[in-house]
Amino acid sequence: MASRVNTSFTLIPNQKYRRSNRRSSSYFSNTLGSDSQPLSTLGNFKALPLEIFQIILRYLSGSKRLLLQDFHNLELPSKRQDSAILEHYRSLGLLFKRCTLLLPTRERLKYIHKILAEVSCFKFNGCAAPIQCVGLPCYGMFLQTLTAGWDELECHRVYNFLCELTNLSRKMQTIVCSKPGSARKLELRIRLFCRNVLLDHWTHRSDSAFWLTRILKPWPMVNQARLLYIIFGPISPQDGQVVWQKMIEGPTDESSLRGLADAIKLLYDTGTKEWTADGVISLVDELSVVPREWLLENVARLLILSGSNICFTFMASKAVNGRAIELAKLIVFLALVCEKELYCMDWAVKMMQKVCKVFSSAMERNNFLQNVANAFACVIMEMLQSVMSGDHDEDDRSFLNLFHLVHAQANFHKEVLYLTMNTLST
Repeated sequence: MASRVNTSFTLIPNQKYRRSNRRSSSYFSNTLGSDSQPLSTLGNFKALPLEIFQIILRYLSGSKRLLLQDFHNLELPSKRQDSAILEHYRSLGLLFKRCTLLLPTRERLKYIHKILAEVSCFKFNGCAAPIQCVGLPCYGMFLQTLTAGWDELECHRVYNFLCELTNLSRKMQTIVCSKPGSARKLELRIRLFCRNVLLDHWTHRSDSAFWLTRILKPWPMVNQARLLYIIFGPISPQDGQVVWQKMIEGPTDESSLRGLADAIKLLYDTGTKEWTADGVISLVDELSVVPREWLLENVARLLILSGSNICFTFMASKAVNGRAIELAKLIVFLALVCEKELYCMDWAVKMMQKVCKVFSSAMERNNFLQNVANAFACVIMEMLQSVMSGDHDEDDRSFLNLFHLVHAQANFHKEVLYLTMNTLST
């Protein structure tokens, strides 16, 4: 589809109720004060010329009072400790911003790097325990405060400077050209650096989109999808490493897909010339086969979390490309996810109704609807065979899935009947 599509229904299906309010700690949920807001911690230092600032720094013993490094301090409650040290580096970023104001961008960055280079946890491979460390988040907070309000050209220079400093592009090339999971430690380092330093601290979505675009755009689409999965995909709770088989081995949950869905929405909604609707949909299509083809239920869940506009555009692209059978099966799994997550089923029916209008003739529409009916029967039979084979999980996941699908089919067709009867009565 050539342009973004406005839908007449909600961005995601309404829920009858939810067992809990699950919220992701995604990178656009953070808030920061503005640069213009006075910070008492800076005192008179905020007005210092750079020369005086340098002299004062030399009197600080090892800069320990300036560069706090309690990144692994477990004495205080973690949230309270993290908040205090992040606020310190936000204040420090503002101090450096004001004291280096007259320098050219690259000179500012070189000077600041010279000061920060003594902190090992700010380096790409500098910390031996990166999962338990708040060094990179502090570095990210510092950089975000420093660069807030800079124009795009200056921010391009910042990204290029960081790439040179860390050899980030070469490291990314290694992981996108290697077998998924063959360089787990490097995948983890790249994820932590991109999230903690470049993405997590921005208040405005346009800023987050700018930095994510810098990360993805130098690469071909297939590599963009791989990077997106590494940075936002599901991770192991034990060691924080990327779980590559999650979307392939069985149905997954919302928490495993929320980060990917938020990133896709971010790129789709930016409205910049760097990301067209077609480009984002192609990226989603490519993502759904990383590292191999996903289960359709997981694709359906990702589309629902990504919102109605993206879901419809993705499905409409399949309709215009003659993939009606695949599209019909996807409708079945949209209904299944709605049933499992207690979303209102009329959302799935309205989505099918809207997709029907993409087909150019009545014959194509009727053929598509026949394919949907056949897909329900086919998927139910596949699940039934799995249950009857006796080869199911300890928690009877196969039987439970079949149970949900039968109810999904009933509720889906009930909504179709309601829609049909209401249309006839008007």
